[in-house]
Amino acid sequence: MDQKHASSPLAGAVHDLATEVVLALRSGDHLATVCGAAGIDEENRTGIAAVRVIGADLLLPSVLYGRHPHPGDVAVLDRAVREFPPKPDAPAATAWSHWHMISTLQRMAPPAPGAAAPGAYAEPDAAWLEEAPWQAFTHQLSVLAPLAVPAAPSAVQRAAANRAVDLSRGFVRAVRRRDWLQAAGAGRWLAAVGGEPATLGLERGLDFVEQMGGHDPRVTLHVRAARLMAEARAR
Repeated sequence: MDQKHASSPLAGAVHDLATEVVLALRSGDHLATVCGAAGIDEENRTGIAAVRVIGADLLLPSVLYGRHPHPGDVAVLDRAVREFPPKPDAPAATAWSHWHMISTLQRMAPPAPGAAAPGAYAEPDAAWLEEAPWQAFTHQLSVLAPLAVPAAPSAVQRAAANRAVDLSRGFVRAVRRRDWLQAAGAGRWLAAVGGEPATLGLERGLDFVEQMGGHDPRVTLHVRAARLMAEARAR
């Protein structure tokens, strides 16, 4: 999100949502409602748009801790899916984000018997990622960082696993360019799929990214997710 829009209502709502996700990740409290804490409900149009920006990361605490999400958060995410479907000419990242929101809802909070489920949405194409230069590949994967979660296989995740060295190069480049959000997203992918060179020093690199970019809660969100996944892989 551009800095010039940092004071917009939508940017503020995204900031608040990301902050609440981070708090839930730190506490492990799956019973707390992220949306409720951020003052967002199903009738809050700006809040629904902010959930569309955050995407499936709204339910990330429940995904990583393996617990049931709060019904209020499920309802708002479901509303975002229905209110903001991708247009036919939408960028690939938008299509993938929408697909992941639907698949996360289906996995974490299947509808009750007789309740309407979100419409079926096929997994988008990801062949373009295979040939993308490593710089563009890292940028696109950082935008799609919410897909970097365990037990959620996708063509994007397979591409990340196959190009871990390129992601590592992109992580270093993002740090050097002080693009903390891109660095955090790339680091989250590396924590999810592994395969980075031992010389990268991912753990220390993520510490540095959070220290320098932690004023943006989205950076902290990705770093915290990366740490939790790395800890789970180490066990």
